[in-house]
Amino acid sequence: MRTRPLKVALLGCGVVGSEVARIMTTTADDLAARIGAPVELAGIAVRRAGRVRPGVPEHLITTDAEALVGRGDIDVVIEVVGGIEPSKHLILSAFEQGASVVSANKALLAKDGAELHRAAAEAGVDLYYEAAVAGAIPLIRPLRESLAGDKVDRVLGIVNGTTNFILDKMDSTGAGYSEALEEATALGYAEADPTADVEGFDAAAKAAILAGIAFHTRVTAAEVYREGITEVTAADIASAKAMGCVVKLLAICERAADGASVTARVHPAMIPLSHPLASVREAYNAVFVEAEAAGRLMFYGPGAGGSPTASAVLGDLVAVCRNKLNGATGPGDSVYTRLPAKPMGEVVTRYHVSLDVDDRAGVLAQVASVFAEHGVSIDTVRQQGRDGDASLVVVTHRATDAALSATVDKLRALDSVRDVASIMRVEGE
Repeated sequence: MRTRPLKVALLGCGVVGSEVARIMTTTADDLAARIGAPVELAGIAVRRAGRVRPGVPEHLITTDAEALVGRGDIDVVIEVVGGIEPSKHLILSAFEQGASVVSANKALLAKDGAELHRAAAEAGVDLYYEAAVAGAIPLIRPLRESLAGDKVDRVLGIVNGTTNFILDKMDSTGAGYSEALEEATALGYAEADPTADVEGFDAAAKAAILAGIAFHTRVTAAEVYREGITEVTAADIASAKAMGCVVKLLAICERAADGASVTARVHPAMIPLSHPLASVREAYNAVFVEAEAAGRLMFYGPGAGGSPTASAVLGDLVAVCRNKLNGATGPGDSVYTRLPAKPMGEVVTRYHVSLDVDDRAGVLAQVASVFAEHGVSIDTVRQQGRDGDASLVVVTHRATDAALSATVDKLRALDSVRDVASIMRVEGE
């Protein structure tokens, strides 16, 4: 075993960073045995000094992240700060100093992954980011390495624990969205400002990363269609139950059947209770990967939290340190297919459309004719009426988003349709 330690700089010491520091300190001998050399935590950069950080060596704390990265003797930089800046600048500085980087920064990777990969390649160092998607679940490495000889056609999953917790509580207790969010916040699953989670930004960044790796192309967060869960109502949950379904916020990445394009989207969807993703409860994540030779693979586990995310960070740290010792680098960016991202209007899926209509003869025929006019065929219809009002639930066969949108616009113009109460996609048939 090499006796000279590999030196590691840690940027960020919040929930994840403090757990990384603790594990590195308490398992130093095991890490050294697995890597083949000691690993030394050389410094920890934080925004504000003076806070009590249990288990974190106080003498390693600094507020000068740039000086820490620029020391010249750092072998690996672990970035768990998040956000775009100063994280991007610090990572690029680390590459210039010859340091490899382990990051959990999904937002940065989904926005500027091309630039970061290019800089890492030019510097001859590694950029690893298993912790950026689905916490402790090994997902990026299997896609990038284990399935490197296969053709991945689809990635479908639950990649945000906060939204899964909220939707699960709405389903299991009958709570409304606001009540379920309040419980998620009280338990620490939701941030004080939950926008990134509940509006789908977090899941969209992860979908961009997954689509890029799975299909060997460049996908940015801006190319991912995104809907959050803030408009999901108790009535939507009840409608799903009536169909034998549950509502989940799904990240869906697909290669087109003709192989000429890809799609990446994040939105709530009804999935049947028979689908394995329907049983994913609380704040857990699960991802299906469908490959040509391997078939359907499912990855399941805790998708967030200090310890689970730290586990993924440390797994990358071990891999990067091994590469350093061997004078090599791991798999880099693979974007040889250069497939364009198809707009959402061209994506084909099924829909659940709930309408409030007049309870009188001929309304159903009128509504059905609008669907037919736009080439959207109907699978099932459920109608309930009382005192002149009626609810009409239409489940379609597969149609494009553009065709469904045109249908809904026409329905809203009908005198007999009082309101289009909700529209939700149906997946996993």
